[in-house]
Amino acid sequence: MSKAFPMTTASTQRLLAASLAGVAVAFLLTGCVNTRTTTTSLADTSSGKGNEIVTESDETNRQRRARLRMELASGYFEHGQTTVALDEIKQALVADPNYADAYNLRGLVYMRLEDAGLAEDSFRRAIAIAPRDPNIRHNYGWLLCQQNRFGDAAQQFTEALAVPSYNDRAKTLMTQGVCELKAGLRPQAERSLMQAYEIDAGNPVVGFNLASVLAQREEWQRAQFYIRRVNNSPSASAETLWLGIKIERKLNNREAIAQLGGQLQRRFPQSREASAYERGNFND
Repeated sequence: MSKAFPMTTASTQRLLAASLAGVAVAFLLTGCVNTRTTTTSLADTSSGKGNEIVTESDETNRQRRARLRMELASGYFEHGQTTVALDEIKQALVADPNYADAYNLRGLVYMRLEDAGLAEDSFRRAIAIAPRDPNIRHNYGWLLCQQNRFGDAAQQFTEALAVPSYNDRAKTLMTQGVCELKAGLRPQAERSLMQAYEIDAGNPVVGFNLASVLAQREEWQRAQFYIRRVNNSPSASAETLWLGIKIERKLNNREAIAQLGGQLQRRFPQSREASAYERGNFND
């Protein structure tokens, strides 16, 4: 089964900006992804070993060449060398045309290059080879969500979550929740995010999104619980502090407002949020 590849900071910003009524948080989804690649391909499953863990001794020479190219591609992708990564992916596919991981990473490369058509083609090819791979389904679902194809995106997330062995359920539930927010489905978004929170309570993106949803519903006490956990962690940002200030203001907690405001001005003095705080513009 293939692994998910890392979201970039820019893609995470777009993910959050699109879903939070103008409130964007620039988090890296650390701990949610794994950059190692495997050798899942049509050749593996057709060899009669599809239910076994594939090790190096099972690889053909071409599969080994493809895997090494993919390891290089993954490293280049992580470090922002997108076109170099794409070239390595192409060479991996020459060595093994049925390499699902290669098509999966190619889809993410084209997403970064903002070519939705080639990204979709890549994910579809990957799914044709490995239809039960939840990470591919997850990535394809996010692409569809970015295109506002919310029903199709939901189907891909459902397929990913239906795989019993899937270890990154919190990641997909979180992304599903963000997508539901983008679609205006707040009750469904809250449910998905709560499920993600139950699995990964320390994820700041989940906490921020939950606080945002609850604030939109004017459930200030509940929103306060989640945003305080984020702002008391190293993941606090100008955006999370600003949301915390707004929530504390609704609860008339002047001491908390002053503490958060001081932190905002000290740590992020050039931010839009710090400027709005100084002006007393809490509607910004």
